[in-house]
Amino acid sequence: MPRLFVGLPIPDDVADQLSALQGGVPDANWVPSENFHITLAFIGEVDGGMTTDIDEALATIDGPILDIELAGVDHFVDGHQPKALYAGVVREERLIRLREKVVRALRGEGVKLERRKFRPHVTLAHFSRRAEIGHHMAQFVASHSLFRAGPFEVESFRLYSSTLRPEGSVYEVEAEYPLGY
Repeated sequence: MPRLFVGLPIPDDVADQLSALQGGVPDANWVPSENFHITLAFIGEVDGGMTTDIDEALATIDGPILDIELAGVDHFVDGHQPKALYAGVVREERLIRLREKVVRALRGEGVKLERRKFRPHVTLAHFSRRAEIGHHMAQFVASHSLFRAGPFEVESFRLYSSTLRPEGSVYEVEAEYPLGY
């Protein structure tokens, strides 16, 4: 069964800027630039029939082209353990509205989504439970606190599948939905 999520693509030039940030934190599992995206909703594993229903529901969503800007870096923690490093996304109301439409469409198809606050970001690295990062995390965040990229236009959102492999996740675009009205 495929693992699915809905996200926004990152242009190649912005992906290059994000890739240039990667380094200097031991035990970081850096995300390959081709996997950079902004997640709107994580769906999880679904059977083939549900994938078709999800695709059809997402195809009904409309919205304007988005102007996205990235600003700063930070990290997520699970308790005291670092979970991920990320580049932040500047709050944009049209992005929030698009995400709400995606969530409504998915829930309308019976998808159970986590109920947590939406914090748009681009993940730069993940950490295992045994990661030893010491002071490197604080140094990384402080040295890249002024990072900016964009604004850049996002003209579509996508349904992605994710396949877990020993060397990391492989993402494939299953469908693309245009924005702009």
